[in-house]
Amino acid sequence: MKSRTVTTVLAAPKREVFTYLADVHNLPDWATEFARELKVVHGKHKVVNGLGEFFIEIHADEKTGVIDMLSGPTEEELAVFPTRVVAMGDRRSAFIFTMFQQPGQPDDLFNGQYEALVRELAIVRSRFSG
Repeated sequence: MKSRTVTTVLAAPKREVFTYLADVHNLPDWATEFARELKVVHGKHKVVNGLGEFFIEIHADEKTGVIDMLSGPTEEELAVFPTRVVAMGDRRSAFIFTMFQQPGQPDDLFNGQYEALVRELAIVRSRFSG
């Protein structure tokens, strides 16, 4: 199973970055390719993108900075995208995002999703450019 990790250093404190990224409602603002639209269906969040509609859950722990993003076509088939916000002093933090190639996922789709993630983290960096 392949994985890719992207890290970006941000000009903002951990708490500010964590609060923003842990809020599912902010996904369409920064994850512009993954979450072109966010909607609630029967009390569950779903993102809409070029591949269809996917359930999305965020499990976050402010103390550790862990933000686990889970997404999939059904509630029983959620893939985990582990992320973490790490303090880098008082005024800076790092956002670390790991993605895993799912079984049966073509290499070109995985690579395309990685490239989209790199673009999306540039949006996060821009938002916190200070």
